[in-house]
Amino acid sequence: MLTMGDAKPATIYDVAARAGVSKSLVSLVLQRSPRVSEQRRAAVLTAIQELDYRPSTAAVSLAGTRSRTIGVVLDDFRNQWFVDLLTGLREALQDQGHRLVVADRFLNTGLDASPVEGFLSMRVEGIVIAGEPDTDLAIPASTPLVIAGGRLSIPRADTVANDDRAGGRMAAQHLLGLGHTRLGFVGAQSAAAVERLAGFRDGVGESAAVAVSSLAGELTEDAGARATRALLDEHPDVTAVFAGNDVMALGAMSALAERGLRVPEDVSVIGYDDTPIAATRYVGLTSIDDRSVEIGRGSGERLLARIADPDIAATETLVEPRLVARRTTARR
Repeated sequence: MLTMGDAKPATIYDVAARAGVSKSLVSLVLQRSPRVSEQRRAAVLTAIQELDYRPSTAAVSLAGTRSRTIGVVLDDFRNQWFVDLLTGLREALQDQGHRLVVADRFLNTGLDASPVEGFLSMRVEGIVIAGEPDTDLAIPASTPLVIAGGRLSIPRADTVANDDRAGGRMAAQHLLGLGHTRLGFVGAQSAAAVERLAGFRDGVGESAAVAVSSLAGELTEDAGARATRALLDEHPDVTAVFAGNDVMALGAMSALAERGLRVPEDVSVIGYDDTPIAATRYVGLTSIDDRSVEIGRGSGERLLARIADPDIAATETLVEPRLVARRTTARR
């Protein structure tokens, strides 16, 4: 059973008294300053551990020292794509001692304050916008900014994203290679989905017919199922479905099952993002791997470069996707 203790949290003054040093020297240790002798550094770190002292990030920032905190704004944490993206970000930033603070726009829907306002009050050293958030986040020009995974264009921000158009072409070439000529696309009207569909159509060319069913702003399993039902109502002869992401692909598979259609015997299904659920034995979903870990890692590296030199020219980096074939696609 957990109980609440009566002891007050230790302060920086308590640490200084325990270590036999000044408050300013404790601050230098917290800043990882090289100007502190190893003997005094060890004494301070021992005192911090013994007192279970937890420095306030906000207090450190207000004192004029670096917060070493990076704010990350996500579209919707329900999308597993963000898990790998955050893994890559952490790998790039942790060696420099930076920590991540994450805000989910979906969870904050209905609140008056933007998640960016909270980050700015914490004096974050930079912000990563992951996905395709609104353009009205009001990020100051002085704050280093990277767009990760989305194609939102901001002149002073670096962009690191998947080459969605190339991924769409890969999906088309895979299905054409299996002999499919009646193809369907189910997706949402997002910037990434538009690029993926454009690449899909480029890859198909004159070789096959493409039917499209898209829903505005939705990337959920339910949206995938509804879009697939609409697709089948209009085009019952499709033999392969390309979904805008893996979650929508699961919805497509459930809608096909409702109509008595087997995957892949009757209809092949291919998703996008290659999330962990695609690789599970039960699902075995063929998917385009957008290499989100690499996108996260590249975003972290670009942010560190921009923090070091805010005046460097903005860049756009497109990460090449790859196709991972599993059991939801088969020869027609």
